[in-house]
Amino acid sequence: MRRHFHEAAARRGFSVAPAQEAAVERLAHLAAELARPAWTFPKPPRDLYVWGPVGRGKSWLVDTFYEGLPDGRKRRLHFHDFFRRLHEGVTGTGSRRDGQSAVDSALDDLIGDSRILVFDEFHAHDAGDAMLIARLFRTLLDRRITLVTTSNYPPAGLMPDPLYHHLFEPTIELIEERMDVLDVTGPVDYRRLATPSPEEGGRRFATGWCLLSDDPAPVELGLTAPAPAEATAVQAHLRELPARAVRGDLVWFGFDALCETATAVPDYLVLAERFTTLVLDGVPPLAEASGDGRQRFANLVDVACDRDLRLVLIGSDPLTALPADQALTRDLDRTASRLAMLRRPDRSRPAGAGGRRPE
Repeated sequence: MRRHFHEAAARRGFSVAPAQEAAVERLAHLAAELARPAWTFPKPPRDLYVWGPVGRGKSWLVDTFYEGLPDGRKRRLHFHDFFRRLHEGVTGTGSRRDGQSAVDSALDDLIGDSRILVFDEFHAHDAGDAMLIARLFRTLLDRRITLVTTSNYPPAGLMPDPLYHHLFEPTIELIEERMDVLDVTGPVDYRRLATPSPEEGGRRFATGWCLLSDDPAPVELGLTAPAPAEATAVQAHLRELPARAVRGDLVWFGFDALCETATAVPDYLVLAERFTTLVLDGVPPLAEASGDGRQRFANLVDVACDRDLRLVLIGSDPLTALPADQALTRDLDRTASRLAMLRRPDRSRPAGAGGRRPE
């Protein structure tokens, strides 16, 4: 597995950063443990909680680990997708089994017979989701399923809202007791070093753009402003959304229609399943958006990045003049890191970018 990490990095022009070496060693050790028959373990292998600031390669580490494991009895879930599917399972009735609660049945469907679960972008802000997270951890413990998760927060920093933090403290204690906590904090956000080309990165998201409203770049990209006749309703999760245009696998929305109305992560996931490019115009500085609008925009960027949706933003620089209030800008450090992957007409690629680290 160690060789697998270094070969995977070399194929993409990366090298493993010093701050990531300990995580590589620990993940390689876990892979060796999982290669043994389960009956040889009196206890399941220790779980891993990989955390650090944005852009330090956490997702790349666990994704590379996951890809290196043999097929079968493994599952990777992203936070947003997991909770969409969990909520759908809880509210549905078709898969419930005799004697099981709706939550237990939904977890059965999500986890299946997996021996290891990789859970990306773990966080806890919503009190209702926190209760489901607590149930998830108890279920994994009872079923001897090994969990590997990434987060931008140390365990003690989960559920940062002081009104609800105490409700999550038992789960934090369980995480710290059961999981090995790996800190991959390093001095560099590697996403900001350079914008990867399609040849290097191979990710659709990284071919997106962040454009100022007075730039001619939309035309240069083959984009023309939608005509009024192109306006159409697009089916999302449980609602229709007013798109400015649908052009094959491209959908075009205004910021207000997608982020300042009562949309949610499941809507963005449905869009990402249907379209490969999303254009969002009228993007304001997020300091001028509503609190819900800021959070929806952050969630939209998360989904676009995780689902590899090409994202084109037209308008103002969304991160201009954000205040230092942490409650106001929660999770926007991750948004800023991901938006740094998008191209800008006035930014040329720095020389010597071949030494980038994995994102």
